[in-house]
Amino acid sequence: MEEAKGVVKHILLAKFKDEIQPEKIEELIKGYANLVNLIHPMKAFHWGKDVSIENLHQGFTHVFESTFESTEGIAEYIAHPAHVEFANLFLPSLDKVIVFDYKPTVVRC
Repeated sequence: MEEAKGVVKHILLAKFKDEIQPEKIEELIKGYANLVNLIHPMKAFHWGKDVSIENLHQGFTHVFESTFESTEGIAEYIAHPAHVEFANLFLPSLDKVIVFDYKPTVVRC
């Protein structure tokens, strides 16, 4: 096993408040995705909705994954005015949130 060199993943698990309409959620997701165009250290963005049959999601419905080249890149992203502005729109729409940053480990068999 080896740690991926320099790559850091920023994961956000979210449960939107019940009163947030699907159109608003879609608008927020588009805004989140656009951050990759505005914040240089953010190299990639992926998102999805829970499709698990295990029912272990604890109410979380969406996952957002951003890729950075370093933990310093995440710090720059967090402090960037575009992120701060977006977070002020996004976070009030959430009922629950978990944020987790990690360096992926590649397993070679």
